Amino acid sequence: MRRKDREVTEIREIIEIIEKCDVCRVALFAEQYPYIVPLNFGFIYDGAMLTLYFHGAKSGTKLELIKQNPHAGFAMDCAHRLIAREKACNYSMAYESVVGYGDIEFVLDIEEKHRALRQLMAHYVPEQEFDFDTQDLAAVTVFKLIVRQVTGKRVTVS
Repeated sequence: MRRKDREVTEIREIIEIIEKCDVCRVALFAEQYPYIVPLNFGFIYDGAMLTLYFHGAKSGTKLELIKQNPHAGFAMDCAHRLIAREKACNYSMAYESVVGYGDIEFVLDIEEKHRALRQLMAHYVPEQEFDFDTQDLAAVTVFKLIVRQVTGKRVTVS
């Protein structure tokens, strides 16, 4: 990262940023151009590994691309605030972001699928616990991005 003064390296702070984000954009390999899709997500950090969980339909472009190449990049950002200045070229934006890459795997184990969907819902509605029946679990595809590299960035008003 060019601006080391904005880099967030502590995993605790990176997790704090992730907790604030609503959408994770996942970049997949397509034939000629990257394919980027915004997704709702949940996550688990177990002290050693960060795993992002996603869900979706049983078929579609993103699933086909994942089957062809499971390597993916991701980005999420939050806390946006315009920093106004006298001159247009001096305007800026305060924000926090997390970017990284890793490998995607489909979640086939029913218990892990259940846990993944609970984590996804907990990210958005932490005060309520959800349950999923067999029909719910069968209706969706769940996949996880096992994070191999992650970095954070924080731009503050100055």
